[in-house]
Amino acid sequence: MANLVITPENQIQRLNTILNTIEKLKLHSPDELLYRPNPKSWSVIEVIEHLSVAYEIYVDKIDGALKALPEKTGELTTFTSNWWQSFIISGVKPKGGKRKLKIKTLKKFEPLLVLKKLDAAAITAIFDRFEKLQLHLKNAILESRTKDVRKIRINSGIGQIVKFYLPESYEFLIAHMERHMLQITEILKQK
Repeated sequence: MANLVITPENQIQRLNTILNTIEKLKLHSPDELLYRPNPKSWSVIEVIEHLSVAYEIYVDKIDGALKALPEKTGELTTFTSNWWQSFIISGVKPKGGKRKLKIKTLKKFEPLLVLKKLDAAAITAIFDRFEKLQLHLKNAILESRTKDVRKIRINSGIGQIVKFYLPESYEFLIAHMERHMLQITEILKQK
């Protein structure tokens, strides 16, 4: 497997595409957003909540790394990930419009929502939280451009088994969101 070449511009572009998709989802009715294709599936709003739960685990890690990283002369234009991190990212990233691997969600990443109690205000709050967290990600990507990102690795959300340099962590998080955007499309097609 070839190592991934990562650029901040590509990450920002893909993140903007995700945010545009989320903006369009706000136009759907609460019934559509809360619909589950089957009892074991998630609804659209649960997927969005899952993405927020998953990203929140990274916020303090990213902030700590950004504060500790030294400034670099010039901006980061490309970053080549290591083999193991490339393998992990590729396993999550959708290929050809499909989620290639079925991955079981760990309990700590599950959305703990009681769908019957979600009204329009609660749904709006879930969208707002997601957007706030993704703005954090976008700002972190931009700030990383002037940092020496090869100085610090952070633990992934699953712990020390996978450690990422910041550009790798951003790539993993964006690939994870892209995977779930496909899931959302699949859910809405079944409604």
